[in-house]
Amino acid sequence: MPPASLHSLSDPHFSADTAAWLAAIVEDSTDAILSKTLDGTITSWNAGAERLFGYSREQAIGRPISLIVPEDRLHEEADIVARLRLSDRIGRFETVRRTRQGISVHVEVTISPLRSADGTIIGASTIARDIGDRLRHANEQALLLGEMRHRVKNLLSIVQGLISIGSRRADDVQTFTEQLTARITSLAAAQALVLHSEDGSEGACATLGEILAAVMAPYESDGIALADCDAAVGQHAMTSLALLFHELATNAVKYGALSNPEGSLRVEITADREAVSILWRETGGQRSESPQIGFGTTLLQATLRGLQGTIDREWRDGIFATRLMLPCDALAR
Repeated sequence: MPPASLHSLSDPHFSADTAAWLAAIVEDSTDAILSKTLDGTITSWNAGAERLFGYSREQAIGRPISLIVPEDRLHEEADIVARLRLSDRIGRFETVRRTRQGISVHVEVTISPLRSADGTIIGASTIARDIGDRLRHANEQALLLGEMRHRVKNLLSIVQGLISIGSRRADDVQTFTEQLTARITSLAAAQALVLHSEDGSEGACATLGEILAAVMAPYESDGIALADCDAAVGQHAMTSLALLFHELATNAVKYGALSNPEGSLRVEITADREAVSILWRETGGQRSESPQIGFGTTLLQATLRGLQGTIDREWRDGIFATRLMLPCDALAR
């Protein structure tokens, strides 16, 4: 609805029917449309203005335009009046106005001069459109893109580290490829849980038990018993925790309980307000007489440092036990 239509209502060449038609268009507009004198007194106020600013027509007409202008924006009105007196049409601009409830609303405003029959400028017409949703969506999109860049950068850094160190440790290309693929699959499982926890679904919350189950799914067998745990795991800790469980599982497959068809693995979890204790118990594996510090061990140590956790290992009576202690506040990050 162009501002000129408000001007047209006072044009003597228009019939009463035309004036009524134009007035109906203004009244039914979803935008706030109002007019004011040069001294800032409100002279008209449509239904859109009532909805946007919360004042009825009776409450607004005859009041100063400062009724809806925040104190820190009053300088805009002085500039607008000065430009109107010079016959300027003030193009579209974004600003802030105030509702009856004292709430600031972001609006897009267009202001045009109103003239009398002899061409004298007697006031101004204003069209204001609420752009709050548009700005919120733009801000949300910017935050989302920033978060995506951050996550992609972190994941690429992890993968680059896996490639760099793994290539120096692997005995052959096939072994390196298999290990790298398994670790990336483990990361994918953790990221799937991150997305699920953010989709807004009821009950969508990643827990320690869910991460353990997701990482161990490829090794599922009758000899594996996994405890559940509803301790919350934050987005930043998910990747580290997935890598940690994957390395323990990989070692169990290569040397430990899962390398023996008759072996068994049991994971027990206890938690209190301060920390989570994870007991990884393997039965039926082989004890290494000369353990070497390989990439898996290095990765475990680095992951635990990131989680501020500790690890203790013990071989006794055919049972290889690994105990992890992880602070709850580090897990929740």
